[in-house]
Amino acid sequence: MPVARSFTIARVFLRYRLDQLLPAARRPLWLRGLLSPLKLMPESRLSRGARLRRALEELGPIFVKFGQLLSTRPDLLPADIVEELDRLQDKVPPFPSEECVALIEQALGASVDELFADFDRAPLASASVAQVHSAVLLSGEQVVVKVLRPGIEKIIEQDLRLLAVIARWIERWVPDGRRLRPVEVVEDYRHTIEGELDLVREAANGTQLKRNFANSPLLYVPEVYWDYTRQNVLVLERIDGIPVTDIAQLRAQNTDMKLLAERGVEIFFKQVFEHNFFHADMHPGNIFVSRKHPQRPQYIAIDTAIVGSLSREDQYYLARNLLAMFRRDYRMVAELHVQSGWVRRDTPVNSFEAAIRAVCEPIFEKPLGEISFARVLISLFQTARRFDMAVQPQLVLLQKTLLNIEGLGRQLYPQLDLWKTAHPFLERWMRERIHPRTIIGEIKRYGPEWLEKFPQLPQMVFSSLEQSRDLAPQLQSIGDKLAQSQHRGRGQYLRRVAGVLLAAGAVALASPQWAAHLSTGTWVMGAAALVLLLWP
Repeated sequence: MPVARSFTIARVFLRYRLDQLLPAARRPLWLRGLLSPLKLMPESRLSRGARLRRALEELGPIFVKFGQLLSTRPDLLPADIVEELDRLQDKVPPFPSEECVALIEQALGASVDELFADFDRAPLASASVAQVHSAVLLSGEQVVVKVLRPGIEKIIEQDLRLLAVIARWIERWVPDGRRLRPVEVVEDYRHTIEGELDLVREAANGTQLKRNFANSPLLYVPEVYWDYTRQNVLVLERIDGIPVTDIAQLRAQNTDMKLLAERGVEIFFKQVFEHNFFHADMHPGNIFVSRKHPQRPQYIAIDTAIVGSLSREDQYYLARNLLAMFRRDYRMVAELHVQSGWVRRDTPVNSFEAAIRAVCEPIFEKPLGEISFARVLISLFQTARRFDMAVQPQLVLLQKTLLNIEGLGRQLYPQLDLWKTAHPFLERWMRERIHPRTIIGEIKRYGPEWLEKFPQLPQMVFSSLEQSRDLAPQLQSIGDKLAQSQHRGRGQYLRRVAGVLLAAGAVALASPQWAAHLSTGTWVMGAAALVLLLWP
């Protein structure tokens, strides 16, 4: 990292007295000595949250983006700091249009006059990573051209290295540093920001999202023009929509605001549970509303650089957690946290249940329409934090998206009852997950892979069972029965195979390293075993 940048960081750190964010009682002795001269400096009149926000803004766009990410973690940060970080703005001056044109021509191998019937050299918008220009293709389509800032990769890499150093320092010296897993959070941020530096990836995300909502009245995603798209240049269909925060214009065209808010919630749950592919940057600047059919409003989503997905296990546990919470089944919520591995296996379930009840009961005494769905989830994670719940990076983007969606929905329609919209969806998804049609679909999808691996299955079961002393007797029994089945009729042989499948399923459930990969396979083995056991 350049020395000049290091001095800049230190200067900003001292100017805004960010040392005060670290509790004095928990500072190591050497750090207390190093910072002792700062006591001679006058105290800032700004709050700690305001000081942190201004410091991030002064340090530049990468730190601003990191602050925006932190603002989505009210389960980790105090409310006053989160409130200030919510105000971070990612607005920067545009870079010269001559540089922009040169980058486009270099990437696409032709002059802008040859590529476009018209190209507006004044940018439509400018952000920290890229800026956007309007244009018209030779075939007449209205498009926007997104271009990465020159040299942005080098700047980002320098600041990411610095963030990694800070994260390691926090993990070592800040109270609860290890539990917060700052190194992992920074690494997750690295993947996120690097995704924004590859416009081909953004285009692919947009294409997938568009395919998921093909012919849907809920969401429209702009068309990608792949012939004009490169890693640093992206050409998209130009959309004509109303910014979702322009309430006056939405009302002026008689938009059904209640339906608009409810459709936003439906889009979120469809993406998370049906598609398992969700737009994870749905802040108001990336969301528009179509001018068509205001009584049946349709959203338009742009900027698909950041997307998220969950494992099948996290999908399942999250859905069951939400359902159990709103049924006030706190015992189930506690047990699900343990089963999912979100809290330690030795967590006292009774104590955990009591803590969850103490947090949730005051909230649920309110009418459902007044309950913040996202805040309930955050309160749950804050409670789990007391029981040594580690940060779950795979849930960070989901929580951020849920906060954005709910906040937007209540802005559009303050009476929005998010649970009334979400509850039927979750119930239906849970039913469909165990429906025979779903299981048959899984068998069709994974059947060829399982058939290919079937000859090795007895040895895999044998090896896994051998590693567990408790299951050693069953191992011998399964091996003997499998050997004997070779000398019997087809029906008996199939039943023996069914026994192996059931044993393999038991191993998969008992063994963490198997369970992470074979959740679907376990269902398939169980279904196959049932068929074989019933075989005449």
